[in-house]
Amino acid sequence: MSYETVIGLEVHVQLGTATKLFCRCPNRFGEPPNTLTCPVCLGYPGTLPVLNGQAVDLAIRLALALGAEVRRRSVFARKNYFYPDLPKGYQISQFDLPLAENGSLSLTRHHRTARIRRLHLEEDAGKLLHEMPGGGVLSGASLVDFNRCSVPLVEIVSEPDLRAPAEAQDYLQTLRQVLLYTAVSDANMEEGSLRCDANVSIRPVGSSTLGTRSEIKNLNSFRHVAKALELEVARQTRLVESGGEVVQETRTFDADAGVTRPMRGKEESHDYRYFPEPDLPPLILDAGRIEEATGALPELPWDLRERLITQFDLQVEDALTLTATPALAAYLECVASTYPGKPRTVANWLKTEILRELKSRKADVEAAIEPQRLARLLTMVDDGRLSTGAAKRVLTEIWDSDESAAEAAERLGLLQIRDEAIMSGWVRQVVDEHPRQAAEYRAGKHRVAGFFVGRVMQLSEGRAEPRLVQRLLRQALLHEDPMAAEDPAAEDVGSEP
Repeated sequence: MSYETVIGLEVHVQLGTATKLFCRCPNRFGEPPNTLTCPVCLGYPGTLPVLNGQAVDLAIRLALALGAEVRRRSVFARKNYFYPDLPKGYQISQFDLPLAENGSLSLTRHHRTARIRRLHLEEDAGKLLHEMPGGGVLSGASLVDFNRCSVPLVEIVSEPDLRAPAEAQDYLQTLRQVLLYTAVSDANMEEGSLRCDANVSIRPVGSSTLGTRSEIKNLNSFRHVAKALELEVARQTRLVESGGEVVQETRTFDADAGVTRPMRGKEESHDYRYFPEPDLPPLILDAGRIEEATGALPELPWDLRERLITQFDLQVEDALTLTATPALAAYLECVASTYPGKPRTVANWLKTEILRELKSRKADVEAAIEPQRLARLLTMVDDGRLSTGAAKRVLTEIWDSDESAAEAAERLGLLQIRDEAIMSGWVRQVVDEHPRQAAEYRAGKHRVAGFFVGRVMQLSEGRAEPRLVQRLLRQALLHEDPMAAEDPAAEDVGSEP
């Protein structure tokens, strides 16, 4: 029997606020354990939470970007459970009346749109550490860092609309783009700003009944999301085909072993004994606040891609690469405006040389060479002062210095030679040394022209200007005066290999 995979994702996004959701403690990553806490986020008796307005605005912005309906009235609730990293014994979240509902997200690399069931605000819990800080075994104990307690989160719950692990990865990467473009979160998975729980089940192809699902918790990379789901689908398929039954449970992904492992039975909503948070009134949003957020929405990644494809005549794949982050897209537009008329050239340099250099330096695009300096370098290639290969070397040389492209090219001896007298001597030497190939060219075998261009470039150590080489070679091979004016209608003898 063939089976269909059914996947739904629950994504937790840490909002980029200055302070926590219900207190004034800083919302920062990487501080020493238990230094960003106060009686409110630690749940001391008698303390009262106060809602962070900035968190509300960021959540509204995200909901609107995802096409969700923002509720004018939403309610906070207590989600009750006991765990060592939850000092209050409950988490303040939203349940039956969330901030927003009924959104959608179209995948970037797959023809599928996933519906978003709900988007709600909640506070984070602390973090359990199962080894000593800096490494080392903890024998029979765990440590608790409460710094993350009450950090503001938005939970985004999709409908079970995804049909393959690769689609789940695409969904998460597309969502991360939205977070970056709207400046809602830094979406750093390594730091826990973006975390994903995946619900997955299988069912016979053609069936409309959902199978029993497993939840895989705390997937912290795009690659792990796809891999964990692939493994879990294979496990469930083997189990069903052998006559067994899938048990509804929560599982964890062991990346080193390449397996998913059971953690505990999967809870239902009634297990958390939700009830309205007595210390917080309902969140009431006036229409003006929502309208203001709608008007302030930035250009979203899918709209930007379509604009750049039309405006810059980009290939779809190039547009996908160069709009991966808002910073990279802004860099593209800045270089293109400084070096107008050739956006395809700019795109090619960015997707190859600039991204390669950034990758080798393990740096973000903010560390790239200034757009104006890159534009001047590209202009030197257009003017024939530098070959493309030489320009790539100059780029590396000037990346971390104030030296201009022209100064670096001259210092390195990379400026192209354009003296016709010198180049005519090289051309005559090459033609005289290869009479057989010259005769073939004159007999109409013009493909041999590339051979001559290559020999001249070798003599010049790559510094001869290729277009001038081609003209002089054509004249020499056709017994014309090599110093005669160029005939623009004449046949091109070849290009630089």
